[in-house]
Amino acid sequence: MRTALVLLLLLALAAVPGSLVPQEGRQPAQAAEFRRRYPDLAPLLDKLGFFDVYASPWFAAVYLLLFISLAGCIVPRTKQYVRILRSRPPTAPSRLDRLPQHVAWTASSDRGEALLTAGDLLRRRRFRVAVDFEGNGSVAGEKGYLREAGNLVFHTALFGLLIALAGGSLFGTTGQKLVLEGESFTNTVTQYDDFTPGTLASADSLQPFGFRLKGFSATYQRSGPQRGTASSFVAKLSYTEGDGGRARDALVEVNKPLEVGGSKVFLVGHGYAPVVTVRDGKGEVAWQGPAAFLPQDGNLRSVGVVKAPDARDRNGKRDGLGFSGFFLPTVQLTKDGWFSSFPAPDDPVMVLTAYHGDLGLDSGRPQNVYQLDSSGMTQFRKADGSPFAQALRPGDRMKLPGGAGSLTFDGIKQWASFQIARNPSNSTALWSSVAMGLGLCASLFIRRRRVWVRVEPLLGGRVRIVVAGLDPGGTERTAEEVTELADELRERFPALRTATPDVNTPEPVHQEQK
Repeated sequence: MRTALVLLLLLALAAVPGSLVPQEGRQPAQAAEFRRRYPDLAPLLDKLGFFDVYASPWFAAVYLLLFISLAGCIVPRTKQYVRILRSRPPTAPSRLDRLPQHVAWTASSDRGEALLTAGDLLRRRRFRVAVDFEGNGSVAGEKGYLREAGNLVFHTALFGLLIALAGGSLFGTTGQKLVLEGESFTNTVTQYDDFTPGTLASADSLQPFGFRLKGFSATYQRSGPQRGTASSFVAKLSYTEGDGGRARDALVEVNKPLEVGGSKVFLVGHGYAPVVTVRDGKGEVAWQGPAAFLPQDGNLRSVGVVKAPDARDRNGKRDGLGFSGFFLPTVQLTKDGWFSSFPAPDDPVMVLTAYHGDLGLDSGRPQNVYQLDSSGMTQFRKADGSPFAQALRPGDRMKLPGGAGSLTFDGIKQWASFQIARNPSNSTALWSSVAMGLGLCASLFIRRRRVWVRVEPLLGGRVRIVVAGLDPGGTERTAEEVTELADELRERFPALRTATPDVNTPEPVHQEQK
């Protein structure tokens, strides 16, 4: 068991690099940035497997050794426990009056009757009982076997929990998706913004389901020290499960996910998407729709871009248009600049600057949809040469210099970000955790207790009855049980009044009468 504890500690230490170094499987962009910022350190960390800790050979080795150690702990202890259950309770010691908890008295009774009565009383108290009529004439009782059973349940459940965690890592999937109001999501790999499959998971393991974001609502504290703090986030969904399933409505809130298709859909974020219409130099609509802006602070000051790669200039030549800027739900202008004073859209303003040229979408290089690659573009400028920019409220229109086109701020939609997680071993992990808790409680609070009753024959048809108990933990409960059992026996086999007190018996619990 000591080895298992050391390995468990070692496993916890081995997982530390996974939280310090970006993992390529889950955070590819952050891992690439880490390599760029630390070019000297990155090769060493790569050789050590720190960029993919949980799939590294040394982490798997510690995990496997922990499994073997737990199995080596559980199997022999289980065999020993079964042997104990099959064996008789230990016989009474030769000198019961030397035990810390004991009571003795002399009574006039049949020896066999006293032994049978003591055995019945112990059975009523859920003791395992063995009666010895021949040898020293004693009754042995023992209980508290659930203590060791709880210990075994705890370690077996820990074994199951480790298997469940390994199964989740191997076969589970996790993905992120930003969904605009009115738009839909289908549970396929291509629909995810970010998808992280388990080591042995495949796209075929994704269950067919989908949902549409019908609406999103958020309420905020309007006054007091918690002004601006969110009171509730609610995403209204219409979802279907399976092929051709019936559409159902559901509300998804923070920490209240939707369970569908073996997956859980968590609400993890939200923001605003200004609805715009971009026209090119020929007056044609080059792009139209909502553009998701990403929040930067608690008051939802958001940044984003609008891309119209197919726009054309006045001569009909392709000349893409790009816009970047920020959105302020409740605008406030100070000497330090623009900022949002409240997260609700009480006074929304969008501030944009514009570019024209090649957006780089046809270059074959991966590009962030929420950032504008302006390396192949030229920023529009005013007549005085300063960068062109304009603040827009809903309904306003931005006209680009030189008749290059325009952008109209049509309105505002909201978006919600969801995490879709599937872990086939969730139920195993849950029940293993419950079993661990129950087993731990049993091993902590249940005590192993032994009680013996000896009936010694005396002259004149008398017997000397001795009740004693032993508790390795030294709790008061054993002393109480010895006293209660002795009282019940004394009621049936009362002490002789002519008896002389035994001065060697401790008081007050350990009293002896003759």
